[in-house]
Amino acid sequence: MPRSTFLVTVSGPDRIGVGAELFHALHSLKDNGVHLVDVAQITIRGTLVLCAEVNSESGLTEASLTAVLLERAIEGQGMSVHVEEVTPTDTIEGRRLLVTLLAPQISAGQLEAVFHAVAESDATCERIVHLASYPVDCYELIVIGPDHAILRAKLTIVANECALDLAVQRAGLHRRAKHLVVIDADSTLLQHEVIDLLGEASGQAEEVSRITRAAMSGEIDFGEALRQRVALLAGLPASVLDDVRAQLSLAPGARTLLRTLQRLGYVPAVVSGGFVEILAPLLAGLNIEHFAANRLEIVDGTLTGRLAGEIVDRAGKARALRHFAEVVGVPLEQTVAVGDGANDIDMLSVAGLGIAFNAQAAVQAHADAALSVPYLDAVLYFLGISREEIETG
Repeated sequence: MPRSTFLVTVSGPDRIGVGAELFHALHSLKDNGVHLVDVAQITIRGTLVLCAEVNSESGLTEASLTAVLLERAIEGQGMSVHVEEVTPTDTIEGRRLLVTLLAPQISAGQLEAVFHAVAESDATCERIVHLASYPVDCYELIVIGPDHAILRAKLTIVANECALDLAVQRAGLHRRAKHLVVIDADSTLLQHEVIDLLGEASGQAEEVSRITRAAMSGEIDFGEALRQRVALLAGLPASVLDDVRAQLSLAPGARTLLRTLQRLGYVPAVVSGGFVEILAPLLAGLNIEHFAANRLEIVDGTLTGRLAGEIVDRAGKARALRHFAEVVGVPLEQTVAVGDGANDIDMLSVAGLGIAFNAQAAVQAHADAALSVPYLDAVLYFLGISREEIETG
């Protein structure tokens, strides 16, 4: 007897026990050759849609299967059951991709553009999850298509045109296995550039800021720029470092990001072109064990205008990420890097997921994802962590 495939759809006001009733009814038909193939469910504003795909080799029809379900399971209370015989279609080949969309508010027009890009790539969306509605809007799509390069390129164009932050990642359990998250300090974890604050203390604010801007935009080698700026600090008393630390503020959402990562078993780390003497006490208070930064040379309580030890520059940040991954015991593809400046590019490129945070276009070009919102905890959405999970802790 030929096999028949049915799609069973249960819909109506959500209530306790609906799923149990449906699966009890389907289980009772196992001796009649009815087998469960797939299940999907969504509940929006108290309205449930529960779908089950089943195969039957016993000659069941739509009418007979509907009658059995109504008799043994779900009826009344506004709930309806619809059974439709379907013809299995060829599935789209290719691995699944996770597409994360984020903006202050996502409109139907923006989603229309995204889904046009998906369709133009001969791809289809299997699932949509609303990860957050505040302080930003975030949707995660599971998309499957034959050519991931084309899909990624089309979605990137749409994201730029529609003012959407976008991440495209390979789907799978490996994403929740990214146990190391390495974060840049200045203008990422912190709202400030520490060297600029030191420049103000030395009376060289304008010159230090000029060199900083040139370094962050990639116009000048970071190592050379750092040496030039530190030289302008010569003669400052070491006590100024405490004064500068007292001025520092974390980026909005930074504490939430770190607290959530730590609670869920991720390991946060910090790399910085700034200075150990300022960052170490701050990071200790945030329970961050792994960090790398530059060291200032201090003699007799005074800054000499020189650095001590190896410089943490663009290449140094990438080395630090590799070192942290080795210490924590995770492969590079299970690491995340977050940064905003040109000296973060190597780190963003090395990480399994590189996220440019309010960065210039040149930096975004080297990242897998970009965030333009001011909330650092939005990084969590690119890891598939919902607002509900964040607030659970």
